[in-house]
Amino acid sequence: MNARLDLFAAAPAIMKTWSSTASAIAGSLDPSLVELVKIRSSQINGCANCINLHTTEARANGETEQRLYLLSAWREAPCYSHRERAALAWTDAMTRLSEGADRSAAYEQLNAHFSQEEQVKLTLIISVINGWNRLALGFGIWFDIEAARANAEAATK
Repeated sequence: MNARLDLFAAAPAIMKTWSSTASAIAGSLDPSLVELVKIRSSQINGCANCINLHTTEARANGETEQRLYLLSAWREAPCYSHRERAALAWTDAMTRLSEGADRSAAYEQLNAHFSQEEQVKLTLIISVINGWNRLALGFGIWFDIEAARANAEAATK
């Protein structure tokens, strides 16, 4: 896939700010939970780039293959905690806003397992990954993880 444009070349200052903000938000909650939310939102949006990137990150953080494979059917899979289920229900609700579904049940679960501060942080994480999905899909972005690793290794030599 060829990108339609280089986001960081086209708008360097704002993309640097966007990336820094995204990292700060992601760093505000448990990394495992953050990656599950990013993957789930990316599944809903059909963003192969972000699914690829965040499943790789999740594995690097110790996530199991079983939990990654079952994420698209998280409601039926017994391997997620109540807190994770609440986050995933909220992710589904926030990512599917245009479908007009009632978000009351998802919010009740969220409220039962997350403080108000965590609710804001989680909603921001969902907003950020939805933004990245739109950038990647809209501009045909594919981040080659192996090439990035090779470049990083070469830079340290």
